[in-house]
Amino acid sequence: MAAERRNSRTSRLSNLYLFAYNSLQAFGWSVSLFRILRSVVITKSVDGAYAAAGELICLLQAAAFLEVLHGALGIVPSGVLFPLMQWAGRTHFLLAIVRRISEIQESPSVFITFIAWCLSDVIRYLHYALNCLKCCPPWITYLRYTTFIVLYPLGIAPGEIWLMFQALPFIKKTGLYAGFFSSIPFNYYDFVRVLLLFYPFLWFKLYLHLFKQRRSKLGKRHEKKKN
Repeated sequence: MAAERRNSRTSRLSNLYLFAYNSLQAFGWSVSLFRILRSVVITKSVDGAYAAAGELICLLQAAAFLEVLHGALGIVPSGVLFPLMQWAGRTHFLLAIVRRISEIQESPSVFITFIAWCLSDVIRYLHYALNCLKCCPPWITYLRYTTFIVLYPLGIAPGEIWLMFQALPFIKKTGLYAGFFSSIPFNYYDFVRVLLLFYPFLWFKLYLHLFKQRRSKLGKRHEKKKN
């Protein structure tokens, strides 16, 4: 009985923590989306997306490493591989490239990427937070497992991939991270070029994983309705 009470208490604390984490992330991404859209309305341009919300998005994305730990510790059933792949891809793009190269921060690709990320993460974290309370409306679940079909390719192709391609001349010109790569037989410019070759394949693996999740989650809802 004592062990059951401890397990129950631990479960409640984990659930409370996950609710707080996901609520804060949903709020942060909502604020980011609002700042970007306000900038567009005021300036009538998409060039100010990074200036409007870039630093906040950097903070939110860095904090998202907790999701890798959640999977590693078994707090959530997501595992480690796919959360780590998504976190590493986004974080490298954002912190290693966009934040360091000011010349590309006003590119429309930044706006496209940020809008895709904001919309998908507001929905995703809201879905997680409401599930912690066991009161998630079916339409939120549907959006969570449907909007990625459009938003994910949008954020990747004209967003992340195109922006990294635009960054290549600046990486080469400035010798970005030359000190770190000095003891390795290739430089950061070569690393990004190789990464761009593999990016579509890595992305497609994640994309298929999301479709698998969609079939699992929405399929269960459909079966419940039939019963």
